[in-house]
Amino acid sequence: MAPLKQDFTKEDPWRIFRIMSEFVDGFEELADLKNAVSVFGSARSKPSDKYYKLAEKTASHMAKSGYTVITGAGPGIMEAANKGAKKSGGDSIGLNILIPTKQKPNRYVTRLIDFKYFFCRKVMFAKYSKAFLVFPGGFGTLDELFEALSLVQTQRVDPFPVILVGKDYWKGLIKWMQTALVKRGTLVKSELSIFTLIDDPREMTGFIRDFYRK
Repeated sequence: MAPLKQDFTKEDPWRIFRIMSEFVDGFEELADLKNAVSVFGSARSKPSDKYYKLAEKTASHMAKSGYTVITGAGPGIMEAANKGAKKSGGDSIGLNILIPTKQKPNRYVTRLIDFKYFFCRKVMFAKYSKAFLVFPGGFGTLDELFEALSLVQTQRVDPFPVILVGKDYWKGLIKWMQTALVKRGTLVKSELSIFTLIDDPREMTGFIRDFYRK
């Protein structure tokens, strides 16, 4: 007997309610946020890694400067940022994604929200962040980075600071943008100013504050 085909015409309309509930839960939980930054980076970074240490230091400084720290709730750079924020007495938020590999939220999250859909989670990062701090990472980190750049580029959101942390890590990608994308006309040179590179936590807070003063 042939297996029954999945009837998506019946399943998909009901899925909309799950999507709606994720948006409603996220908006209700985060509605009180006024001054938050999101930290992105590899889940594979170990505590001995220099960028893990820098993420912890950066989040600690952000918390002491009055910023709430938001991460994807996982290990690696996310854990480091939540750790730094929590230890400095700041609000340490984790937007966890429910995926087949099962990401376990790190123990430094003080406020946790679970998401099934990546796009619902992305909206929360973009809506409630004053800035994106992007540490070295893989596909997920690059996805968040380029979505943010695209939103600013296309004026779908008001401009906000997108800070790449780790000049040695990002220099190859930036050089490729300059020599390949700009050269071929797929990117305008001025659009490279949508992001900036900063490795010092104090410079980051100064840059964010100056950005909004202007």
